[in-house]
This record gives sequence, C-alpha cells and structure tokens, in this order.
Amino acid sequence: MTSQKTTARATGAWYLGLGITGMVGFLLIRPAIWVDDDAAATLANLTEKEGLARLGLALEMAIVVTQALAAIWFYKLYRSVNHVAGVAVAAFGLVNAVAIMASAVFMASALAVAGDSSLAPAGDAAATVGLLHQLSTAAWGIGALFFGLWLIPMGWAAITSGRFPAVLGWILVAGGAGYVLSSFVDYGLVGAPSLLVDLLAFPATIGEFWMIGYLLTLGIRSASATAPTSRAATSASS
Repeated sequence: MTSQKTTARATGAWYLGLGITGMVGFLLIRPAIWVDDDAAATLANLTEKEGLARLGLALEMAIVVTQALAAIWFYKLYRSVNHVAGVAVAAFGLVNAVAIMASAVFMASALAVAGDSSLAPAGDAAATVGLLHQLSTAAWGIGALFFGLWLIPMGWAAITSGRFPAVLGWILVAGGAGYVLSSFVDYGLVGAPSLLVDLLAFPATIGEFWMIGYLLTLGIRSASATAPTSRAATSASS
C-alpha cells in the first residue's frame, strides 16, 4: 500500500505540474502574445516581446512533458485497480500531449517567421503568423476531445473501485463529457457563444484540481477499506 501511495503522490505531482504550466502558459502568457483576429498585432508582439513569447513556448513544451508523464503514472497507479481504465487514461493522455506538441510546433514556426520574414510565403509574415496562430488554436480546441476523454476512464475507475471518493469520480466523468461536447459545440456550431463552451468545460476543472489535491494529500484508499460491492464492480468493469 505504501508503494501505491507513493505512486499516487508522484502522479499528483505530475498532474499538478501539468496544471501549473497550463495555467501560466495557456491562460496568462498566451493571451499576452497571441491576438485573435489580428495577425499584425500578434506579429508585433512576437517581435517586441520575443522573450515572453519564448517563455510561452517553453511552457507549452513543459505542458507536453508533464501531460505525458502524468498519463504514464496514471497507468502505473490504475493498472491494479482497473486495467482497462488505466490503459485508456494513458492512451488518451498521450494523445493530449501530441495535440499540445502540434500547437508548440506552430508557435515555434511563428517565432521563426517573426524573426525572418523571408520564411513566410510571398514574404507576408503577418498572414503566415496569423495562419500559424489559428493552427495552434485549433490544436487546443479540437484536442479538447481527448482532454475530455482521458477524464472519463479516470473518473469511472474512481467510481467503480471505491479507491477514491465516488463524487469525485462522477465529477470527472461529467467534466470529461462536457469537455468533449465543448469541442463539438465550438467547432460544429456557427457562432457558438464562448461562454457556453467555457461552461461545458468548467466541471472538468473542478474534478481535476480535486483529483490533484486528493492524490497529493491522501494518495489512494487501501483496497481493504473499499466496500465489497465496489471491488466487485471493479472486477466486472475490468
């Protein structure tokens, strides 16, 4: 059990790293550099705030690393709890990392174009930077499909195993489904309100930070502390 608690806390640490790099990089630095619907302003920011832009790129790369390691450690933690859920969390989490890596590639390319306009087709650096920004944004937006999918098995294993609070598991499942739906709404509905997209993804934020806190402070419940019905449900779902 001590080994499982150690694994749980390591998983929580990687997940916390993912949360911190995501909040600082995506929510704080990215909006300060990348301006929606204004390629010229974005190009100016990349040129005038190059240091900040490169910090944002480094954080995007750190998101990739922490996401990948969190996915692997979740498999290590879940494999004896619910093997199928563990594989699913790891697989979906690694796809998350690939989606964010694609965004980082577009950001790095935009920085290169800002530093050397000869790299831009027809020499139009602003238009090229604008396109790369749109590609980066789409990688995040459509990547939300897997940002949501990895939460569903994570929550389902919590519910069926009894090794985590059932309410936490249900919030993760609902949050994951909301995240997936938010991507369809964002890209499938013309003029979809951004508030609606954000609200659909909001429960996922609650579940993720609860899971991080639980892993870091309590780790994982012992198998002997779980109800027999929970253990039976785990065996059936596995």
